[in-house]
Amino acid sequence: MSDSFRRIFLLSHMRAYSSLFGHILGSHPDINGYYEMHLGYRTTADLARQLAQYREQDLLKPDSQFLFDKILHNQYPLNLELAELQDAIILVSLRHPQASIQSIVTLFAQKPGDHAYATPVGATDYYCQRLNHLAEFCQQHARRYYYFDAGNLVEQPQPTLDRISQWLQLAITLKTDYQTFARTGQARAGDSSEAIHRGQIISSKQPAAERQLDDTVHQQADEQYQAARTVIRQHAIDAI
Repeated sequence: MSDSFRRIFLLSHMRAYSSLFGHILGSHPDINGYYEMHLGYRTTADLARQLAQYREQDLLKPDSQFLFDKILHNQYPLNLELAELQDAIILVSLRHPQASIQSIVTLFAQKPGDHAYATPVGATDYYCQRLNHLAEFCQQHARRYYYFDAGNLVEQPQPTLDRISQWLQLAITLKTDYQTFARTGQARAGDSSEAIHRGQIISSKQPAAERQLDDTVHQQADEQYQAARTVIRQHAIDAI
């Protein structure tokens, strides 16, 4: 199975508009991939597995150049020492804690059983650990990635996509409308809400959280966000 695709990875956390962004990328004629594949990338074999898994349900675009995946959890490593990833494009994105954590709680409260992420404490623990992991990764791989605030996708979508298009060196600029695909809306593939089927970014300010977090929890998350965002932006090739 031939694999000549250049990789694009989005490193982020849950509920940071990553499904929306993945669909925008996946709608571009040069880019394959739009959903979370739940893979780690330690070896060349993992890259082959990514391609094979994608081809099980989706067709590769003729003359396309890129294969995309997003990584939202610490258990999925990304080994940038692999020879095949020397030209990979890494994007890192964070969303403000109040909206992120509330969205995580709301999502997991709808799932059957008792899940740790359905509580503000559990969701905050995931969020803080994830941001700490991303900050450490970015320090280790300085000037190897680009950073954007996730909220920019809905607050100023086209200027944000214009800049990302420049980072990816795309001849055709990314657009605010997008296609739906074989796994759009499926569980474990990303956003399973009706919103992902809209097919277009709805430009707006970030909505207020449904309820305020406990002061201690909020302070913990906000401090982690501020610290991680500062480190990540400082070590990025470029940041918006």
